[in-house]
Amino acid sequence: MFSWVKQEQGGRNKDGEMYQTVTEGLQSLYTKKLLPLEETYLFHDFHSPALEAADFQSKPMVLLVGQYSTGKTTFIRYLLEQDFPGMRIGPEPTTDGFIAVMHGENEGVVPGNALVVDPKKPFRKLNAFGNSFLNRFICSQMPNQVLQSISIIDTPGILSGEKQRISRGYDFAEVLRWFGERVDRIILLFDAHKLDISDEFSEAIKAFKGQDDKIRVVLNKADQVDTQQLMRVYGALMWSLGKVINTPEVVRVYLGSFWAKPLQNTENRRLFEAESQDLFRDIQSLPRNAALRKLNDLIKRARLAKVHAYIISYLKKEMPSLFGREKKKEELIMRLPEIYTTLQREHHISPGDFPNVAKMQDMLQHYDFSKFPSLKMKLIESVDKMLATKIAVLMAMIREEESKQPPAMVSGGAFEGSQDGPFGQGYGEGISAGADTEDWIVSRDKHRYDEIFYTLMPVNGKITGVNAKKEMMNSRLPNTVLGKIWKLADCDRDGMLDDEEFALAQHLIKIKLEGYELPTELPDHLVPPAHRKNPTADALYNHTED
Repeated sequence: MFSWVKQEQGGRNKDGEMYQTVTEGLQSLYTKKLLPLEETYLFHDFHSPALEAADFQSKPMVLLVGQYSTGKTTFIRYLLEQDFPGMRIGPEPTTDGFIAVMHGENEGVVPGNALVVDPKKPFRKLNAFGNSFLNRFICSQMPNQVLQSISIIDTPGILSGEKQRISRGYDFAEVLRWFGERVDRIILLFDAHKLDISDEFSEAIKAFKGQDDKIRVVLNKADQVDTQQLMRVYGALMWSLGKVINTPEVVRVYLGSFWAKPLQNTENRRLFEAESQDLFRDIQSLPRNAALRKLNDLIKRARLAKVHAYIISYLKKEMPSLFGREKKKEELIMRLPEIYTTLQREHHISPGDFPNVAKMQDMLQHYDFSKFPSLKMKLIESVDKMLATKIAVLMAMIREEESKQPPAMVSGGAFEGSQDGPFGQGYGEGISAGADTEDWIVSRDKHRYDEIFYTLMPVNGKITGVNAKKEMMNSRLPNTVLGKIWKLADCDRDGMLDDEEFALAQHLIKIKLEGYELPTELPDHLVPPAHRKNPTADALYNHTED
């Protein structure tokens, strides 16, 4: 149907456009289809600066936001497993600026004013926030394996109480909004002892409106409270977040202690390990989903640009040609909520696609409506065509790239060594218990299982499915689970269980009752000795005979 380029071959589509990768396709679509609409209707003045090549080609970015002394910088140090240039850690507000921690062959710091003129970095548009911000913005470069896959943005500790009334010299919430639109993951860090959300923190979270799918919450230093206190802290945090993040879905909260020091309270160790692994997997998936995230952001931007064009052209159409322009302008600004409703009905637009009314009303005060451009349907139709056809083809290209390349994953630092070996999550527990022992782990409790087995009236050393079912149902597990256990335990598929197979079934029931998952196939170390193809015992016996 489409003659778009495949990754390794190259080619042209019917419009003569050439794409080698999804990233190149996204950049081309933005430049040729969406950018003309944005420039015509002053989108960059009202909403977001124009995207550049570095925005499409940059590595996935993770933004860390939180009040001071919640462990943001320590969290980065924990992931990288080494210090980075410009790092300062302390109980007071130590990080007083933004630090972009990125990969570089040589270790060093690039100041903000030099950073915003580098075309290879995705920060050129931050120049609009002025010297007050740029003097507090640096790029910390270092050779680190983690940073080969992602970049991390450290932010100033958000102030509380009287301190938050001190001006930073730049619009902190707007800077966060700029980063929020471009990063792949936003991590809000909370301290188990600092759950209050200050006014500045509340404004910061509201700056991420529309980026809810990127937000994750980390409750750090959770080892400093016991289990009962942790439950109360978790409930209080969810209550506080519910007042700020106005979504019906519950935000994902990760509990843990993210630094390389002994846990102060070890009773929740297993919980913290499981939570940290979940968070690591989420971060590790960012490179694999980077193209999809950029595609999603481009679609959101295109929808907003279309709505903005309708608003601007409507205001232009309503202006008088000669007299009473100022009065009409004031009237239109006051009627902006009604205009939104009119445009919703006229163009079948969802209410969620419209920009914030109050902010739009404030910005419109500074413009002459008579100089706004009229509606140019050709530009709108070009964007509609892009959304209807070109985006679908890029989606197919993403799947094609994924199938031809190994999945990109974050590696190195804290991501290494936590999956395999004896300290990996779940090692030696549940179904993997006994994997590194010489004896069959089921044999340790087999004498108890044998007592039950011989009460079920075995015939020729085996019990029927009917008799086994009566005993297995005493576990109160659902039939679907018991059916899976039966298939795993019936090694010879004869519809009956011998004493070893019955003991295995009881062992699997015990594992499930303890909260662990069952495997799809029986691991080698759980196969009963009598049903192994090359039993160790037989090998030893044959060796002795020889």
